[in-house]
Amino acid sequence: MLLNGLLSVHKNRCNGRQSMNHLSQNTLYDGRTEARPKPLHLTAGPFTMAFEPDTAFLRYLRIGDHEVLRAVYGAVRDQNWSTITPKLSNLRCETRAVEPNPGASLAQAKPLNFELDFDAECKERDIDFVWHGKITGDAHGKITFHFDGEARSSFLRNRIGICVLHPVVECAGKPCTVEKTDGAIEQGAFPRYISPHQPLKEIRAITHEVAPGIRVEVRFAGEIFEMEDQRNWTDASFKTYSTPVDLPKPVRVEKGARVQQSITVSLVGQTRKVLPVVQGRTPQLSISTTPVLVKPALGLRVASHGQPLSAKALERLKRLRLSHLRIDLNLSDPHYCDTLRQGSQEASQLSVGLQIALFLTDRAEEELAGLVRELTALDAKVSLWMIFHRGDDVTNDKWIRLARQQLSTWSQNILVAAGTTANFVELNRNRPAPDSTALPCYSINPQVHALDNTTLIDNLGGQVGTVETAQQFCKQSVVISPITLRPLSDSIAPPGSGALPPSVDPRQMSLFGAGWTLGSIARLSGASNIHSLTYFETTGWLGIMETEKGSPMPDQFKSLPGMVFPVYHVFADLAEFGRICPTHSSHPLQVEGLTILDDKNRRRILVANLLSEPQEVKIKSGTCQSRVRYLDETNAEQAMTDPETFRSKPGALIDSVSGKIELKLLPFALVCVDIL
Repeated sequence: MLLNGLLSVHKNRCNGRQSMNHLSQNTLYDGRTEARPKPLHLTAGPFTMAFEPDTAFLRYLRIGDHEVLRAVYGAVRDQNWSTITPKLSNLRCETRAVEPNPGASLAQAKPLNFELDFDAECKERDIDFVWHGKITGDAHGKITFHFDGEARSSFLRNRIGICVLHPVVECAGKPCTVEKTDGAIEQGAFPRYISPHQPLKEIRAITHEVAPGIRVEVRFAGEIFEMEDQRNWTDASFKTYSTPVDLPKPVRVEKGARVQQSITVSLVGQTRKVLPVVQGRTPQLSISTTPVLVKPALGLRVASHGQPLSAKALERLKRLRLSHLRIDLNLSDPHYCDTLRQGSQEASQLSVGLQIALFLTDRAEEELAGLVRELTALDAKVSLWMIFHRGDDVTNDKWIRLARQQLSTWSQNILVAAGTTANFVELNRNRPAPDSTALPCYSINPQVHALDNTTLIDNLGGQVGTVETAQQFCKQSVVISPITLRPLSDSIAPPGSGALPPSVDPRQMSLFGAGWTLGSIARLSGASNIHSLTYFETTGWLGIMETEKGSPMPDQFKSLPGMVFPVYHVFADLAEFGRICPTHSSHPLQVEGLTILDDKNRRRILVANLLSEPQEVKIKSGTCQSRVRYLDETNAEQAMTDPETFRSKPGALIDSVSGKIELKLLPFALVCVDIL
């Protein structure tokens, strides 16, 4: 009924509309040229789970609503820690039914057993590795994942084998029992705050309680396993993996070498029956009235392509009421002054502050003196200085002191941040002195370990943990800059490969990218000690709108010159609202929401469907009337090519039903709800 209703909504919205002829539906959804295959939903005793045919991930092992494991998968990672995407073939899945009582037909029986086989090929550059996967589940709740691989070439690797992800919400701060590789039994715990180093080592099995009276064991075989806290890279999980980090890397794999590993998940002792209360029901958003938080300062990076902002781009950016622009100055580069002048000019045109990231070398004193001379000739309004040294993973205090000393000759009122341009892990492992007055800073991207949509959505839950952990060792407000879909890199794609540069993700211009950004802002806004958040760039394929010249590679990044991306509308919807009410999603891996207030206490609720399928969503709003504006495949053409007209439309009037606003969302749809 839900699908039929949503398809009816889709048909009504599409009536009289011509579809976008430059974007396929899949490209609009998430930058793909082809649709993803649907996951296979499996059951084994009290466990439910899903297998993804395109990634070979076994995800969301649950008992009722309780998530036992976030994922189990096989990984091949090269000497630079890049993950080689597997290509699956020969997928076979058989399920067997168990009669619930004597005389019941197989048609009435529920499938409780399954056996799944597939082949995976991991081939990239000099790496050629194939493995066979076999996953089984029985009626007693015993699940096995076998990995049997062979190298078809000789190459260097950092990791090959099974990885198990333990969910943060259900595990963080909870006790566990660890069976060591020597047979010893130890009592351990999943860390509450992000552990800078491996919390558990030499693991043969881990047992923990997933719900009162329900204990689950995960047993490993084939190599020595240990655990790391993946929240260091904003993954929302603890990962148990093989090849301990203390062993030398990379490891040379010879052609013909085999890797065989397995994990077994099983219940311990008597288990009571647990039925789901939330799973399978309509997602619902609940809004807290307290605490009301100040919206973090939001900004963008000045575009790295170097093209100046057009008059149209300036007008569109002004409507976002940003807090700041960020520029990066490599002071050893003789041309950094051009970047400084462009950044200062664009910040002035937008009436926003300028955040400047300085990259120093060992000649820092001379470099800073030259910068001060350039600043004197400009009327730059610098709101924050971020200090980095090109030879340090984390900024040494001596460079911070030197920068303060030199910059104070230009202005007495300077605010300084320092830390790392890389992930939170660098700051966590090289913590500043307790009396440091520099604001801690680091970057965020969701693709350190995997690249698929589901992982990106899962990892939204890991972002706020970095802020909470930083507060444990630094009382200064946190600067997160930049926040991007992919790690920033100066490298380019190999000539003739036809591939996009490593920093560019086609999802930047998609509905999915906009929903991910809304989820990121919603999660991070719940933290109370954030100074500022800097997302993406102003224009270009790393930005929130295209340049007037258009995409340099239109076959791979299918944008039109001058168009805005759906993520532009996320920032536009936030522009006039300065406060945030915490908003809870009953299904945070499916639907994200954010409630904002303006100076007259008017409420706006932003909602994102994070899935590639239609969904019905309810908002617990109380009795009210609202105006609802959708951004989805039915009107994306106008929203992207003529955002002014799209945003001028007031949206449809909707009355709440039994104190709830009911929404019907198409795949990856965004919704703006204004309570009247």
